[in-house]
Amino acid sequence: MSDGARVIVGVSGSLNSLTALHRAVDEARTRGAVLVPVLAWAPVGGEFNYRARPCPPLLRTWEAAARKRLDRAFQDAFGGFPVGVRVEPLVVRGEAGPVLAQVADRPDDLLVVSTGRQGGLRRLLHGSVSRYCLARATCPVVAVPPSTLHTELRQVARITDLRELSHAA
Repeated sequence: MSDGARVIVGVSGSLNSLTALHRAVDEARTRGAVLVPVLAWAPVGGEFNYRARPCPPLLRTWEAAARKRLDRAFQDAFGGFPVGVRVEPLVVRGEAGPVLAQVADRPDDLLVVSTGRQGGLRRLLHGSVSRYCLARATCPVVAVPPSTLHTELRQVARITDLRELSHAA
């Protein structure tokens, strides 16, 4: 990676992470910094299961899928990589929180993470990435809440679900 100011952003492809990606691009432009989008990934079934039955070709397939997911996030957010910002994408094998805190290791880095609701099972198994980063990062962290559009869509979905339940009863 290059020397100088960097804006590191966690990317998963979720709506919340796309909101954080927009914020990170704005920050990189404002600061004249390099944008470092990071997609952390792990083998399907987790590291423990993979170590029990390693399969290097499968591992390469999963890493390629992670790279495609990162490219897709930029496609979804901007129609491709943003113009006027130097982008140095990273796809790293590991849990998102520790990977982001490790990559954002310089005092002049800025780490951008998304916040918001995640499923109870996911939170139980993986914890909150934003909380992990806020507690452990050695650089400033910007925690980006979900966009108002995302919040409104979630409310519409809940109302629709409630209506469907009432009609089914």
